[in-house]
Amino acid sequence: MYQATWTLIVAIAVAACSTSAGADPKSAIADALAKQDAAAIHAAVELGRRALGERAGDPESPDEYVSVPTEAKRFTVEEARPGMMPQFARLEKMRWWKIGVDPTTLTAPLRVPGAVVGGMVAVAQAKLDGAEKALEFAKDAADFLIWAQEQAGAGCYPFPGATRTSDSRAMQVATRFLERAGKEGKLAQTVRNGWIYEDHGDGGLQFDNGECGVSLFELYELTNDHRYLESARKAADWAIARPLCTNWNYNGFSVHLLAKAYAVTKQAKYRDAALEKALLGVIPGQLADGPRAGRWIDPHNARPAYHYIKMSALAQLAAVLPADHPERAMVMRSLALGLKTRNAEMVTRGVMNKDKAMESLILVHSLFADQPAFLTDTDSTQALNALIRLCSEQARRGKLPLGPRGWGEMLAYLSSTPLE
Repeated sequence: MYQATWTLIVAIAVAACSTSAGADPKSAIADALAKQDAAAIHAAVELGRRALGERAGDPESPDEYVSVPTEAKRFTVEEARPGMMPQFARLEKMRWWKIGVDPTTLTAPLRVPGAVVGGMVAVAQAKLDGAEKALEFAKDAADFLIWAQEQAGAGCYPFPGATRTSDSRAMQVATRFLERAGKEGKLAQTVRNGWIYEDHGDGGLQFDNGECGVSLFELYELTNDHRYLESARKAADWAIARPLCTNWNYNGFSVHLLAKAYAVTKQAKYRDAALEKALLGVIPGQLADGPRAGRWIDPHNARPAYHYIKMSALAQLAAVLPADHPERAMVMRSLALGLKTRNAEMVTRGVMNKDKAMESLILVHSLFADQPAFLTDTDSTQALNALIRLCSEQARRGKLPLGPRGWGEMLAYLSSTPLE
């Protein structure tokens, strides 16, 4: 099923579109995803591309490019090593992730403590100043995530069942979802112990589940504590069973988690599921040609943050596929095209996203460190350098430019990477 070439799939898709006049693209994509029909998925995407016309690949909100000052320089190793120390007091002050908290009062999702785990693991792994303190923060946040997972009782890292507690985009989306579930009489099948444990095919739970699961796998790799491994594996097993949804980046979170699960456990079921979800639920939405080639077709997924989320997923997947795997070339083609299109903008026009771009580009450099030509050809090295220079300059001026994961990973990267 997945061995058809890209050219053949697109040819079938275009032919199918000629008989689908008047169809709703999103409904057609949803139906094709439910059937796991590759040709039908590509046909529905082509239908959407035609409907969007020149807007295909144009983000719903205009990109805002921040120029990198000509004089901006990367943090030196001497600046990077103590770079997390000033943040510990801030993290302690903002720490709402406390076991026993009422989830209906929370104002932020679990991806926040998940990012704390990831960033602190990077600091501890690199043995930066404050490494022991960082590990304490990582374990504290991880214990909270495990508690929340157990409270929800579904295997996933859940979402707070809170309504109207925050103006953040994530919490507003959750509020609308809960209100709709209430009107449909589904709250009992949606919320347990104050946690949203079922999204009824919406796909939104894949976001936090993926972010937190990857972080817990990373913490296990550092500590060898099997509590973190078992928790992350539960999240990965949950992800395997989730249906594909029409939001490509939601599917991408599960691809990333499952590919990471394979990297850690070597269980083939995780790699196989990651590949299937990527081939059906991520790659088909990418524009293969035209002025915005490499971006994703719909306005939401064309936004740079979601773009780099998908880059992380495809990079982790490509890294666990054997070189002779029949589908690896397609994954690498999509990854390279996606990296090139946004990285080139970052180099020539300015930085349009910091956190997800930083996380993605550092991951790409870690996974493809032995392929410098790939990093250069996709402008990954150039883009990462521009991004680090901007964040370094902002930090020198007293601004914290990144969230916990991006900041911790940048400091760790700089501590081990000599200045060019």
